[in-house]
Amino acid sequence: MKNIIFHHPLPLNYQAKSASGIRPVKMLEAFQKCGLNVIPITGYGKERKAAIKKVKRQVKNGVKFDFVYSESSTQPTLLTEKNHLPLYPFLDFNFFNFCKKNDIKIGLFYRDIHWVFPFYDKRVSLWKSTIAKFFYKYDIKQYRKYLSVLYLPSTPMSSYIPDFSGVITKELPPAHSLSEKSHKDETSHFPEKKLNLLYVGGLGEIYQMQEIVPLINQNERISFTLCTRKEEWEKNKSHYKETKSIRVIHKSGTELEQEYQTADIAMLFVKPGEYWKFAIPVKLFEYIGYQLPIICSDELFIADFIKSNNIGWTIPYSSDAIIQLTKEIIDNPESYQEKKRNITKISSNHTWEARAKQVINDLS
Repeated sequence: MKNIIFHHPLPLNYQAKSASGIRPVKMLEAFQKCGLNVIPITGYGKERKAAIKKVKRQVKNGVKFDFVYSESSTQPTLLTEKNHLPLYPFLDFNFFNFCKKNDIKIGLFYRDIHWVFPFYDKRVSLWKSTIAKFFYKYDIKQYRKYLSVLYLPSTPMSSYIPDFSGVITKELPPAHSLSEKSHKDETSHFPEKKLNLLYVGGLGEIYQMQEIVPLINQNERISFTLCTRKEEWEKNKSHYKETKSIRVIHKSGTELEQEYQTADIAMLFVKPGEYWKFAIPVKLFEYIGYQLPIICSDELFIADFIKSNNIGWTIPYSSDAIIQLTKEIIDNPESYQEKKRNITKISSNHTWEARAKQVINDLS
């Protein structure tokens, strides 16, 4: 049995509702399902310090570790304490240095790069932004020293990382954890009276879907369920106030299962922007897990994936385009069924276990 070290500079949250909390848990569980003995170095600084001390003792006593896999935080590594103060400034990267000196490869998943975009500065005060960016850049500097592989949601994201070179980068996008039993019957047809559209995710500056409003208003055969956090809906609902029949819900986790089961098509019909040139939302793969064909804006990075696998439709971000497309889908149900069959073919390639196996192959 291989021994690996799983590093995450925060406590694992098994009740997490956001992708940043869900992913570390799913990857750790996936390594375990692959038959690896996983030694966690997680938690706040005090817990990580104790775990690191134990691992170092094991290495010195001859225990072999095949590799370290780390899941970064959305915050800079040094600011992950509850009070966001750098109370353990040398802990994690000194450990990475120890691993490198002992020929233990390190692969780290770098979560996002929000901090290089203007919308980040709008979210936080100037002084918080300045401090955070200093520590984000410090993370990058340390990654260059110690990593064998830097995993990214997509390869194009690497061009947005400042002052970064000299490290192998590989894609390790999100995944799903649904079994075949979770899938809807692939021979099922969407209801004759309604085409049920579903969007699950954020709402705001980088998640704009106003172009769907005319479709919902003029076509009684279309229903649209929008699932987002309550606070995000309250901030953005004015953009959708003229819509007569959007059903807004605030669910997560298992609460969403019924919504997925009754939906016919999943939506990633969002306004294109710079961020979407590399972004891969976790909900893309959750949609795949539930065998939902996807409508996606054609300028998004993920549009090529959807198009090349023929698991949905990619169209311009315009009300005219989606009005025409939904008419074609209703008039041509075989096209819909074909895309459901294609999702079934690729689903097993995009589980969390598949992602873990990739890391094992890369780092072993």
